Amino acid sequence: MKLIRTIRLDPSDTFVFERAAEPGEWAVSGAFTFAEAAPDAMDGKTRAAFRSGFLGIASMGWSTLVQVVAASERDRAALVDTLANTLCDRFGAPDRASARAAAEEEVAFAASLCDHPVDTLIAVRRTSENGEIREVFRTLQPRGTRKPMRAYSFLEVHGEEEAGEDVNLATLAKEKPRGET
Repeated sequence: MKLIRTIRLDPSDTFVFERAAEPGEWAVSGAFTFAEAAPDAMDGKTRAAFRSGFLGIASMGWSTLVQVVAASERDRAALVDTLANTLCDRFGAPDRASARAAAEEEVAFAASLCDHPVDTLIAVRRTSENGEIREVFRTLQPRGTRKPMRAYSFLEVHGEEEAGEDVNLATLAKEKPRGET
């Protein structure tokens, strides 16, 4: 079985969203959080979450990307339980049975996005059309041999000195380009 987890390739989510999900959280689409909202009235970080966020379940924070990962039935059951509790505690579900049914549906939808190889990244584009929320999902897959995706690799170079160079941008801006008289 496969599910989706939040991933953070750079710190941008911490600036874009009111609350950024922590990397590695189980996630769902999160569109349900906007069911009663008026997208045209949203601004700033709330609008960003509506347009392009996946909901991290542990923090109730948002992530621009999620990653397809292998999961066990136990992981799935824990995700459903946590989400059902959140639907009761934070979203006013009428009872535990209704919350559990809604959580099962959300997790099943998240799992349906995982018809891709492990390590595939998924992004969402969410819009509102005639009062209905529409979602379009894109995938990003590693090329060639599949390895865990990394945003950056750092190399330490020994034996090379970096040349010192002083650049004065104010002086450069006043200079005429070469060839101009």
